[in-house]
Amino acid sequence: MNLLETARQQAIAIVKAAYEKAVAAGTLPQAELPPIAVEIPKDASNGDWASTFAMQCAKPLHMAPRKIAESIVAQADLTDTCFEKMDIAGPGFLNFTFNAGWYQDAVRAVSTCGEAYGRTKKENPEKIMVEFVSANPTGPMHMGNARGGVLGDCLAEVLDWAGNDVTREFYINDAGNQVDKFAHSVEGRYIQELKGEDAIAFDPSWYQGADIRELAHNLVEQHGDALLAMSEEERFHTIVGYGLPHNIEKMQRDLERYKIHYDVWFRESTLHDSGAVAETVQMLTDAGVTYEQDGALWLKSTAFGADKDDVLRRANGFYTYFAADIAYHRNKFQTREFDRVINIWGADHHGHVARLQRALDALGLNGSERLEIVLMQLVRMMQGGEVVRMSKRTGKSLTLSDLLDEIPVDAARFFFNSRAAETQMEFDLDLAVKQDSENPLYYVQYAHARICSILRNAAENGVTVPRADAVDLTVLTHADEKALIKAIALLPEEILEAAEARDPSKLNKYGVQLAAQFHRFYNACRIMDAEPALRDARLCLCQAAVQTVRNVLHIIGVDAPEKM
Repeated sequence: MNLLETARQQAIAIVKAAYEKAVAAGTLPQAELPPIAVEIPKDASNGDWASTFAMQCAKPLHMAPRKIAESIVAQADLTDTCFEKMDIAGPGFLNFTFNAGWYQDAVRAVSTCGEAYGRTKKENPEKIMVEFVSANPTGPMHMGNARGGVLGDCLAEVLDWAGNDVTREFYINDAGNQVDKFAHSVEGRYIQELKGEDAIAFDPSWYQGADIRELAHNLVEQHGDALLAMSEEERFHTIVGYGLPHNIEKMQRDLERYKIHYDVWFRESTLHDSGAVAETVQMLTDAGVTYEQDGALWLKSTAFGADKDDVLRRANGFYTYFAADIAYHRNKFQTREFDRVINIWGADHHGHVARLQRALDALGLNGSERLEIVLMQLVRMMQGGEVVRMSKRTGKSLTLSDLLDEIPVDAARFFFNSRAAETQMEFDLDLAVKQDSENPLYYVQYAHARICSILRNAAENGVTVPRADAVDLTVLTHADEKALIKAIALLPEEILEAAEARDPSKLNKYGVQLAAQFHRFYNACRIMDAEPALRDARLCLCQAAVQTVRNVLHIIGVDAPEKM
């Protein structure tokens, strides 16, 4: 229920009808005109909606904007609309002012929709997959995964609220070179644990983390030295068969702790096992976009605007990660029939975007239009004014698990979603744990708790919050009451804009602005000691405000506490 959009459409219809009447009356000439522009003015004193129609039409109508505006206002009919008046400002702005009925309807809309307030329903929802994090299961998740996890999860949520059919997916890279490297790394530490550090030279290219040592230690505890007697292939399968599931389960636990719940965990290995990678590469060959050189099969990526061609199948017969990635996205579009796929990637993957989209184009899947990549910039963790790279507990690189040991999950989610993906951000660990209004999460959660306190206080004093449709809400005429109602009415539009821009951080900003507007209303307007009719209307407004704040916090994935 988007009453702001309804009002916008009414304003457009009023101007259009008034222009047609003015043409019929002979006060304005007939001409082909641009679409009627209507927007919310930055300054509320200029009305609730404003149109630049008169300025837009000055050239095609060969008239002064003010003269055009006067003709429009003279013919405007506001009957059965949400507007009380329409007037002219400056050189010809057409300003619209809501009537009391609109404010009443806006409060009642929240009461009617409840937990669903802000949701948009579509007759034909777009089937969208959001793939995010997809960290290699060869080690712990880092800060890029922490930011990408929240951005992907919140984006999926706003897309869902905007009326789409959304699937969250994690792509498990359990095949290819990184798995070989992982197995050799664990094997090396396993041998060193059994025979000493000098028993084998640990290759600098192998994974160096403490997690590799831990896996090797676990294998020694489980198998003793039995792996040494195995064939190389058997030992590889034993290490991978233990190590990857162990790491994947830990990632799942960490992400669940982070309040991220995936619909699908998709394994790369299934693409190889099913023959989908080989089949996809053959389809590219049949499309005439590959060639062979030095025993390898190459994709003509330079024909798609890339600076170099890409290997699909190496001379040894093994397919590359890029070939598997094309097959994976073919699976998304062709097999599972997603209308749109959105991937959250680190900015260092920017060179991979166009070539993957064009490879899908070559398969007839329209990747240039249907595959969207949200590139995410780096994050710097700050504490005490200094950059934090290491965990206090382990002395190693800060991981997602380390971060969640340092600060509350809600703080991590809110702060990582506070900037658009394409902007670099500094995450202030000190600010994230502050219990005062400087902390934006605390500020929004406190607004929710304060409203809950008001409603509890009313109940304790024997005052039941009446149903919004049983109260005369037109008594809400104070400037801060009206401003709060307009802020509440913004939620559906804010969600749609966040979904359209692929920028869920808009909900953080909106939440802070909504909380600020509630605090202004609370400081300006008495509630419990107002006369009964006004008291009841203001309690209904509080009920609408608390539901709206709660829905915003839900979309971001953080708690809405009733007491603080």
